[in-house]
Amino acid sequence: MRLVMKFGGTSVANGNNIKHVAQIVKNYKENGHEIVVVTSALQGVTDSLLEIANEASSMGKVSLVREFIANLTTKHHEAAHIAIENESIMENVITIIDTRIDELEKALIGICYLGDLSARSKDLISSYGERLCAPILSGALKSLGVNSESFTGGDIGIITNEEFGNAKLHKSTYHKVSEKLTPILKDSISVVTGFIAESESGKVTTFGRGGSDYTASIIGSAINADEIWLWKEVDGIMTADPKIVKEARSIPIISYVEAMELSFFGAKVLHPRAIEPAIQKGIPVRVKNTFEPEFEGTLIIKNEEKIKNIVKAVTVIEKVGLINVSGAGMIGTIGVAARVFKTLADAKVNIIMISQSSSEADISMVVAEDDIESAINSLNKEFKNGIVREVSHDKEVCVIAVVGAGMTYTPGVAGRVFSAMGRENINVIMIGSPKLNISFVINRKDAKKAVNALHKEFELEKNTDKPNPILSHSRIKPASTR
Repeated sequence: MRLVMKFGGTSVANGNNIKHVAQIVKNYKENGHEIVVVTSALQGVTDSLLEIANEASSMGKVSLVREFIANLTTKHHEAAHIAIENESIMENVITIIDTRIDELEKALIGICYLGDLSARSKDLISSYGERLCAPILSGALKSLGVNSESFTGGDIGIITNEEFGNAKLHKSTYHKVSEKLTPILKDSISVVTGFIAESESGKVTTFGRGGSDYTASIIGSAINADEIWLWKEVDGIMTADPKIVKEARSIPIISYVEAMELSFFGAKVLHPRAIEPAIQKGIPVRVKNTFEPEFEGTLIIKNEEKIKNIVKAVTVIEKVGLINVSGAGMIGTIGVAARVFKTLADAKVNIIMISQSSSEADISMVVAEDDIESAINSLNKEFKNGIVREVSHDKEVCVIAVVGAGMTYTPGVAGRVFSAMGRENINVIMIGSPKLNISFVINRKDAKKAVNALHKEFELEKNTDKPNPILSHSRIKPASTR
């Protein structure tokens, strides 16, 4: 089998975890699989890099930078010493780490003197988390007797535009990555930095949130992987947040579209963009638990087969606000809704849900909590002519989403959802109208009660979809039989 395995920050949090990850990879390699590994930074490192970059820009204190660099060096030296048992390999990795940390220190001191932190500089600084971790994981594999080499995304040909912080992929990437990695798949495990890439002119860029999963998906598509495995600290995609529902369980099998719906509505396991390249190629994506490697996890497929469960999961977005635009002057006035949407788009406010009354006198929207103030100010400015009587908001709300592709042609699901809310005396403030989910707004204090009631209503703790033996849904034959 040809696999891409991505390990997140918790999976590679420290030296012991990296050693554990290396053993997992070695075991699969010894079973005849061709593997490319994508790694995140050590846990918390990316956030700390951005924090020190902001402090360097605003405070200009070189002493703070030097203190940070000393702590960062210690953290990565300790990880390398624990993860890599072979002394010679470990010393080589330490040399690479020290060289890269020296580069980082110079960049941060430069920011101190300039007092400026551009988007390009942010991408450069934040890239060092993965660039410091990849050599350690590769060294741990070598120490276990596995041929391995570490690369940055740019090294293997992941090329983007220069939209720093949210870079867009260049079409040439897939060919370049295939040319670089395919010839060495049989004899070596490449460890590639997630999250980061390069522009055509060689500038470091990043993909933003979900970037490491996205990197894995890009590589999987480029090398025609049989599956892409995203290793997390959970047992796959869950029927609900286990912190909210004690009976929540792993979903054995789910479609791409259902997984993306869950991601959009607050499930943190996947970012919606992360699996786009896999979708385009029809490559199955599996979410597995690093700390329970024998557990099959969740298989995400194109959904060409019928899956039994009508409802797959219940999720909640809590950090949101409800904005209501109302006024009799809106009735029959052409273009009011378009002006609302354009105003919010210009203010860079993303609308999560929308509903309009049949009288056209009221438009309700759900936006992220952090965007409420910007949205209200922009709308008040746009409609100061009196067409809109009031722009009001409510911060004490949340969005509940019941997700499942099987709901589309199944009568009675909505009735069961809202009957369950009625039995719990939960008031539904607003209802959305997507095809693959039933989403609605309630008071935030009722979130836990609502999710538990719906999880029980649809008996998600039983989850009757068939378990999925690993690789049973692969789209092509195992690599060993090619």
